[in-house]
Amino acid sequence: AKAAHVLRPGGRLLVFGHAFDAPPEVTEAFATVYRRVAPDSPLNRRAPAGTALEIYQTMFATAADGIRRAGGFGEPEQWRFDWEQSYTRDEWLDHLPTTGALTRLPPDRLAEVLDHVGAAIDEIGGGFTMPYVTLAATAIRIDAA
Repeated sequence: AKAAHVLRPGGRLLVFGHAFDAPPEVTEAFATVYRRVAPDSPLNRRAPAGTALEIYQTMFATAADGIRRAGGFGEPEQWRFDWEQSYTRDEWLDHLPTTGALTRLPPDRLAEVLDHVGAAIDEIGGGFTMPYVTLAATAIRIDAA
């Protein structure tokens, strides 16, 4: 509703995110060490709800429904872009601290996570290619007249 209020007619609202699932060995290493360094994190109490793509598809369907209910927009569209990015061990470890709950870990615990995940990447050959899916919910602001 706020976006409909501030956008002029013809303006576009676009909500997007990138879904990805690292290789199983990297995901398991991360989950194992994260449970150890942040045992009270809510991320450790949730049962897996599916792949990142399944979770994001649900979130963006909900976003499209919210845009529809807010009014002031044409029919929402959902967009999808598939792409991939190759990472070396060091590139992934540089990226990892910028994601999610890791931004709040103290330096010593972050270092433990990075060491553990780095070892897992070394075991699979020192790098990997990550498949990404960028999902979006978008709609055009219509004239209120």
